[in-house]
This record gives sequence, C-alpha cells and structure tokens, in this order.
Amino acid sequence: MGYVTAVPHPRSEAAGPNRSGRRSLAIALLCGALGAAVALLATRQRWSEGTTTVAGGAFPLTAKGSDVTGVPAALAIVGLAALVAVFAVRKSGRLLVSALLALSGAGTVAAALLGISDSSALDEQAAQAAGDTSATVHALSHTAWPYVAAVGGALLLVAGLLALRYGRQWPAMSGRYERGGAPKPRRRAAAVDPDRPEEIWKALDRGEDPTGA
Repeated sequence: MGYVTAVPHPRSEAAGPNRSGRRSLAIALLCGALGAAVALLATRQRWSEGTTTVAGGAFPLTAKGSDVTGVPAALAIVGLAALVAVFAVRKSGRLLVSALLALSGAGTVAAALLGISDSSALDEQAAQAAGDTSATVHALSHTAWPYVAAVGGALLLVAGLLALRYGRQWPAMSGRYERGGAPKPRRRAAAVDPDRPEEIWKALDRGEDPTGA
C-alpha cells in the first residue's frame, strides 16, 4: 500500500514570512509611536517633590521630568526619527537604524530610572528659594511618572528589536522600484510628427530631441 506525501502549496509557504513581516511591522509601528509619545508626555509631568527651610518654615518644591533630566525626551525624539528612517534605508543601513532605535529605547529606560533618585533639580530650587548655595531639599519623594517614561522607553526598545529581527521583510519608502526590486522602466515619449510644427515646439519645451536621434 503506497503512501501519499502532501506537498505544501508554494503560495502557502510564501504567505508565512509575509504574514509575520506584516504583523511585526504593525507591532513595531504601534510600539515605537506609542513609546515615543508616552516618554515625551511623561517628561512634562511632575517627577519629584520635597521641601526646604525658608525663614524658619517649610517651603514646597516640585520638579518636572524635563527639569530633572532631558535625556528621555531627547532619546524619544531620536527613536521616533529612527523609526521613520527604517523605511527610508535598506540592507546594512536599515540594520544600523534599527540598532539606533533599540538603543534609544534602552537609554530612555535607563535615564528615567536614574532620574528617580536625582535631587539636583530640587537642590537648585532650594538654594534659590533660601538664598543659600548650601541649602538642599528635604523629604524628597517621587511620583509614578518616571516609571511611565521607562515604559515608553521599553516600547521603543521593543520596536527596535522587532526591526532588527524582521526589518529585512518590511517594505521601503521608495517609489523608484517595483516589488521585485527592479527599476521601473521610463515611459518613452511618443514620436514627433515632423509635419506638425506645434509638436516640434512642444518637444523642444520638454527638452526632447524632435528628430529622435
């Protein structure tokens, strides 16, 4: 009794990589755009607060994320630019841009977490409020926004890792090439009738040779 071996259809084999490429592209775009937006939003919120002594009383102090550190916002912008640039380059260029996207996300996470214990911004405010350069902040505490910025950086990191893994399957932002990668053929101009002077003048205006030589 013979056995029949099922041969997969070529279209089904090709659909697997294409489907994974489209799925990874959608996830990377969502994570990258959302991560950059979350990180930028978080840096505009209040990160830390405390008090200092002014004229014998407690004076409240607050600092936004941008006051504590400008690194997360800067790296979020770099990551967003890298996410767009992924579709403008190919091969090794795409690999380098994808790595930049991943590093931007990792740097955003690190800077946000380090900013939790950074009291330099509030110390400067304390010195200005008290009129004493040696004055420092007391009862330092922080909000949840630094962790939100770290989540935004993590999303950027995920987008970068997806670009490194599946970026070769993603389309490029160029209209000069067909799907197969071959240059699009240029349309040849219609032949000019030498017996019609108006067509000769139109060809000259377009920069074409009306003689066809």
